[in-house]
Amino acid sequence: MTDWKTRTKLIHAGARRSQYGEMSEAIFLTQGFVYDSAEQAEARFIESGPDEFIYARYGNPTVRIFEERMAAIEGTEDAFATASGMAAVNGALTSMLKAGDHVVAARALFGSCLYVLEILGRFGVEVSLVDGTDLDQWRAAVREGTKVVFLESVSNPTLEVIDVKSVAEIAHAVGAAVVVDNVFATPTFSKAVELGADVIVYSATKHIDGSGRCLGGIVCGTKHYIRKVLEPYLKHTGAALSPFNAWVMLKGMETLDLRVRQQAASALDLAKALEGHDKLARVIYPGLKGHAQHDIAMTQMGAGGTVVTLEVKGGQEGAFRFLNALEIIMISNNLGDAKTIITHPATTTHQRLPAEQKVLLGITPGLVRLSVGLEDPEDLLADLTGALAAV
Repeated sequence: MTDWKTRTKLIHAGARRSQYGEMSEAIFLTQGFVYDSAEQAEARFIESGPDEFIYARYGNPTVRIFEERMAAIEGTEDAFATASGMAAVNGALTSMLKAGDHVVAARALFGSCLYVLEILGRFGVEVSLVDGTDLDQWRAAVREGTKVVFLESVSNPTLEVIDVKSVAEIAHAVGAAVVVDNVFATPTFSKAVELGADVIVYSATKHIDGSGRCLGGIVCGTKHYIRKVLEPYLKHTGAALSPFNAWVMLKGMETLDLRVRQQAASALDLAKALEGHDKLARVIYPGLKGHAQHDIAMTQMGAGGTVVTLEVKGGQEGAFRFLNALEIIMISNNLGDAKTIITHPATTTHQRLPAEQKVLLGITPGLVRLSVGLEDPEDLLADLTGALAAV
């Protein structure tokens, strides 16, 4: 399996079949498991093997296939699935931190990720936020005793691209673990572990499902971290992924590479076509040569990703006119879907942030985040330009 290419792993890695020889992975909808003897039950509670299960909160055969498949494509030793992407972020960070520890994080993060850092602060964890694109700020903030460095490889929603390799070198010099939320980069374009990440987190709700059907998350890392640090925290706090949702994710993975590559190609076409439009103050897309971190994006990802961020002239009023005039593109706060989706971060995903923090992060009243789907890009461009005419 280690010699298989990505698309082959996405379809076959971790596969298990029951005695019935089913073609599609089986869904084990059960909350518990039967033991052959009391001695066997005792032995499993002491230590369970990869195909030995106790309770669905601890593990499940369908979920385990999903975990092994994700670990295979990420190039990590193991993985643990969670009920949502935020359960994965919370678990990845909280499981390795305690009062008195120090975390350095990029300031440009999804609103809920910033909230998790706030919660950690309430429990005595010191959190320092830096401009993730400025390596000097990382160097100044990281110190002896820093336990974790946390970042989004591509930030939500302003699409800043972090130099993961350089940040990892800075973190590892003081013994800090590097936790990377890799959602925008996707498993197709980024192998964060090869750049120095110790722990990689995904909201599987996004590209991995890819059709807006269900929630899920996953944390990838070493076997020691997953089974000795993360698993005890997650199995006792209840962030278990449903076996049905795991099965949906497995079906999504079969077409993940094909979908994401087409979405990124369409995103680049749209970004190029919209650049310089008289109703737009900015077009932000890492695949454009004018993007501040274009070279880093091409080195780390080889593509610009599936999301384009636009700043509509006229502030919130102009942005709302634009959104309300769209016909094909849907207003929703998800991303990575087969359907093209648009949202206004200042009033949705990042609405709880103070006004001054929004300004600092570049989340202006006119900013909109466009997650490009699988529709014909010509139809999408016509929809976007038609809606811009209403601004």
